[in-house]
Amino acid sequence: MNSPIYNKVNNVFIHVSNLGKSAEWYSNLLGIPFNPEKVESPVYNIPVTSETGLTLDDHTFDPGFELKPSNHVLFNFLAEDVDEAYTFLKSNGISITKEIERIGDFAYFNFKDPDGNVLMICNC
Repeated sequence: MNSPIYNKVNNVFIHVSNLGKSAEWYSNLLGIPFNPEKVESPVYNIPVTSETGLTLDDHTFDPGFELKPSNHVLFNFLAEDVDEAYTFLKSNGISITKEIERIGDFAYFNFKDPDGNVLMICNC
C-alpha cells in the first residue's frame, strides 16, 4: 500500500516549563554553543546534526496546557562511550534514574531533564 507519509521520524517535541533554562540545559548536555538571544517562546529548535529534529515547547500560547513529565523514556541520545557519558552527566549534577545496563555489546542508562522527563543514553 502506498502512503503519503514518510517512514521516518521528523521531529521530537519535549514539553518544558522554562524555555530558556531548558534550551541552555540541552545545549550544555549536547556540547552545543548556547545563545540566549535566540530563544523565543513558544518553541526553540535545538541545532542537532541528524535528520530528526529536537524542539523544546513551553506552550506559551496554550494557557490550559498542563505539563506532565514522562516517567518512561521518550527517546535516546547516542554516545560511543556510555561510561564517559554517564560520568559527564553525574559531574553535571544530572539525575540518573537507571544505572548503566549492559546486554552484550549494547549499554544504556536513563536520566531526567530539568522538567523530570526520562531520557536515555545508549551506545547504538
